Amino acid sequence: MTDKKLQLKSLELRKKTLQYIKQAGAGHTGGSLSCLDILHVLYRDVLRVGPENFHDPDRDRYIQSKGHSVEALYVVLADNGFFPFSELDTLCRYQSHFIGHPTRKVPGIEQNTGALGHGLPLSVGTALAGKMDQKPYRVFTLLGDGELLEGSNWEAAMAAAHYQLDNLTAILDYNKLQITGPVEEVLHSGPLPEKWKAFGWEVREVDGHDIGALRKALHSVPFVKGKPSFLIAHTLKGKGVSFMENTLKWHHGVPSDEEYLLAIKELEDQQKALLV
Repeated sequence: MTDKKLQLKSLELRKKTLQYIKQAGAGHTGGSLSCLDILHVLYRDVLRVGPENFHDPDRDRYIQSKGHSVEALYVVLADNGFFPFSELDTLCRYQSHFIGHPTRKVPGIEQNTGALGHGLPLSVGTALAGKMDQKPYRVFTLLGDGELLEGSNWEAAMAAAHYQLDNLTAILDYNKLQITGPVEEVLHSGPLPEKWKAFGWEVREVDGHDIGALRKALHSVPFVKGKPSFLIAHTLKGKGVSFMENTLKWHHGVPSDEEYLLAIKELEDQQKALLV
C-alpha cells in the first residue's frame, strides 16, 4: 500500500471507530483516535502476523498496554480479517467478547490488558522468551503517556536493557493528555528521550500521524543491535475531528447525534481532499 492509500484507510477506520463507539454508547474516543495511525501502520505494513498465522509460534506479537483505547484496535483487527466488522455491533453489549479492554477471547488479541503498567512487563517477558528459545519473532507494545507514571514500566525498562532485548519495540502514544489533565501537570515525567536512553534503550521520535514517517521508523527496528527500541510518537488526542482534538473531555465520551454527524463529515472532507 502507498502512503496515500494508508492515509485514506486511516480516515475510514476513524469513521468506523466513531461508529462503533456511538453504537455502544461507550468508549475511549480521544485515545483511540490518537493511536489509530500507529496501529494501522503496524498491522498493514510491519507486523508479521495475521489471521492465517496467529497460532504460529514464530509470529510477531503485538500487546496493547494502553488497553482502554481498545476500540481502535478492534477496528484495525477487523480490517485485517481477524473477524467480520459486523461482530463489532455487539461492542459493550451483554455477553459480548468485545468489551472495553482487550481480552484473549477476541481473535487477534495476544494478552488481556488494561491495568496500566502491565503491557510492557508482559512484552519484556515475551521478548526474553523469544531470545531464550532462539525464535525470530519480534514484540511490539503501545504505551500511553499517562501510563508511564506506573512504576512497573521502569522495572520492565531496566530488565529489557539488561537482557539486550533488541527484538522488543515500545511505542509511546504521546498525546500529552490523560484522564485528569495534561500529563505534565498531573506528574511531570520528562525529559522522556533522555530517561529512556539512561535506562539503556535506543530512542527515536516521530510524528505519530505521518504515515510515511511511521513506516520508516517501524521498519528501522531495532534502532541499534543489542538494545530495545523506544519510539516516541507525537500524537493528538482526538486526531481527525477538530472539536475533539487536544480536548480533555474526549478522553472518554460518546458524541451526540449532532456531534457524530459533524465528525463524520469532517473525516469525509479530509478523504475528499486527499483524492483531489
